[in-house]
Amino acid sequence: MKFFAIAGVALSALITVALNTPVDAQQWPARQVRLIVPYPAGGNVDGAARVIADRLQAKLGQPFIVENKAGAGGLIAAEAFAKMPPDGYALFVGANGPVLFAPEIAKREAYNWKRDFVPITSITMTPLVLEVHPSVKAKDLKEFIELARRDPGKLTMASPGQGTTNHLLSELMQSTLGLQWLTVHYRGNAPALNDLIGGQVQFALDQISVGLPSIKSGMLRALAVTGNRRTSWLPDVPTFTELGYKDFDGQTFTGLFAPAGTPAEIVTKLHDTLAEILKDPAIVQKFNALGAEAVSMTPAEFTSYLEREDAKWIPVVRKANIKAD
Repeated sequence: MKFFAIAGVALSALITVALNTPVDAQQWPARQVRLIVPYPAGGNVDGAARVIADRLQAKLGQPFIVENKAGAGGLIAAEAFAKMPPDGYALFVGANGPVLFAPEIAKREAYNWKRDFVPITSITMTPLVLEVHPSVKAKDLKEFIELARRDPGKLTMASPGQGTTNHLLSELMQSTLGLQWLTVHYRGNAPALNDLIGGQVQFALDQISVGLPSIKSGMLRALAVTGNRRTSWLPDVPTFTELGYKDFDGQTFTGLFAPAGTPAEIVTKLHDTLAEILKDPAIVQKFNALGAEAVSMTPAEFTSYLEREDAKWIPVVRKANIKAD
C-alpha cells in the first residue's frame, strides 16, 4: 500500500507539472513563426532578421518568415506587436528607436518595452559612421564642423526615422557643438541611403553595416565613427573619441523580443538556439561582412543594457523636443 501511495504522489506531481506547462510551449514551434521588422527591407535591422531567420528555421524545423511593417519610426510595428498573442509565433526584431524611444516621441503610451516586451537576446551591435556625399567640401570632421558652423541650416542630413540612434546622435551633435542643419526623415535606412548617394541630401550618421559598401566603392566619404576604438571595417577612419568628442558614442543594437506573457520555455529555447547561432563562425563572418558584430546577451543582460540605453538617450529626446510630425 505504501508503494502505491508514493507512486500516486509522484504521478500527481508529474500531472501538476504537465498542467502548468502549456501544451503549445511544449510543442513550440509547431508552425510558421513571424519575425516582425519595423523598417523596410534593405536596412541593418532587416538584414539581421534575415540572417537569423534562415538559421532558426534550420535548427527549429519550422519556417521563420520576415514581415516588414514600416512607419512612424517603428511605432506602428511595435505597437501592433505588443498586442499580439504571447504564444511564440510572432517575434519582434527591434532596434533602439522602435524599442526605446518611439512612444516618447509620439507623446503617447502606445507601449512600454519594460511592460510589453520580453527581451530574449541581442543579435548585433553596430557603430555609426558620419558619411558625406562627395560634393560636400569637407575632407575630415574638423572641416565638416566648420562648414556646418559657417552655413547654419544649409547642410541636409538623411535620417532613417524619428527617434532612431542616427537621429538622436545628430541632435546631440547639434546641441553640444552649437550647430544647425536640416534633418530629412525617411522610412528606413534604404531610402535614406539612396537619396544620399543620389545627392538629394548631403550627409548621414549611418550604421556602418548600411553605409560600408557605398563608402568602399567611393560613392560616399567617411569622416568619423562612433565607439572608443577604430573599427576593423574602416581602420583608416578616426573615432569621434580620438578627435576629442567622447560623448558621441552611439551604437545601434538589433535584438529579439517576445510579447509579455510568452512562456519561459519558449524564451529559453529561443535564447539558447540563437546564442548557438551567433557563435557560428559562418554567421559571425556574415555579420562582419555587413559591418556588424554578432553579440548574444542573456535575457537578464539584455534587459540591463536596455535600461542603461533608456537612461542615456531619453533625456536627449526630451531636450531636443523630438516629437512625431
